[in-house]
Amino acid sequence: MSPKPLQLQPLLKLCFASSIFLLLTLPGSKLLAGGLVSHNLEAASFFQIGVTRYNRHDLKDAEAAFRHALEFDPNIADARSYLGNILLQQNRWDLAIQEYEEAIKLNPKLSDAYYNIGFALQQKGDKEAAITAYRQALVANPQMATAQYNLAVLLDERGQHQEAIAAYQKATELDSNNVNATFNLAFAQQQEGFIDAAIASYQQALNLDPSNTLAYNNLGSLLILQGKADQAIKVYQQGIHQNPQNPSLYYNLGVTLYNQGDLKSANKYFKHAVRVYRKQGDTEQAGKVQQMVQQISTALNPPKKAKPSQKATPSANNSDNSTNNSVVVPVSTPEMPSK
Repeated sequence: MSPKPLQLQPLLKLCFASSIFLLLTLPGSKLLAGGLVSHNLEAASFFQIGVTRYNRHDLKDAEAAFRHALEFDPNIADARSYLGNILLQQNRWDLAIQEYEEAIKLNPKLSDAYYNIGFALQQKGDKEAAITAYRQALVANPQMATAQYNLAVLLDERGQHQEAIAAYQKATELDSNNVNATFNLAFAQQQEGFIDAAIASYQQALNLDPSNTLAYNNLGSLLILQGKADQAIKVYQQGIHQNPQNPSLYYNLGVTLYNQGDLKSANKYFKHAVRVYRKQGDTEQAGKVQQMVQQISTALNPPKKAKPSQKATPSANNSDNSTNNSVVVPVSTPEMPSK
């Protein structure tokens, strides 16, 4: 009786919350070189003081200087934008949005202000409005890679995978080193059934970040779906070489070898998975995989059949004189560890 196939651990995805980029731009820093921000000398002087304090991370004095500048000249868009940046860093979302909106009224081409409004709205949980703001930022500056990426993240979270794929692709075109965009593009492609494209994107993600264990696991899983077990085995082995403390890589490699009929090698990697799970304190997963180890060990080393004390004599009327006394030892199907 041949063993039933095991299943790989489910595909994994990066947490969006850790993938969002905060862009705090310095729209007026170039004016330190002598550009004219206002015809009012007091306003220009306070603005330059504000930029200097801001660049020194002295946000309190920078805010005071920018507000003094606006008292002398309320039409300095960059001063409004700087105030928005300061308030954004203090998580004062609504006040930051107000300053950015005032900056946009004065200068509708401030793409950074649109972007930072989007970020503030996203932090507040108003994702619909954030999407609109990111789109406005891209209208003002189509080359803003961070806006394109955060837009893709929000579309992906809403389940608009086709639109998210297009946005991720654009984000990777604008910033080819954005490994999060490349990885999330691969996952969105996988969700939509674009397996070949997803495999290519996972491979690109690994070119950018060879330590990305999630990409190794997902790439291996997709290769298995395509019947390319040999390639999947190499991918898992590469992943283990990069991160020998990732138990899911050992487990998935063990599953693949098991399904290929190489029970001995599978058991070796399952034992590694048990060791790492225990080291990480995950005794539940370690226990489940340990049961698999024991079951496979029993299949590899079945108990020997006791020899009879006296050889049985075939019945005279038995027409089947076959001497085939082989024993078939069934292999129990180990349970797959829970997520």
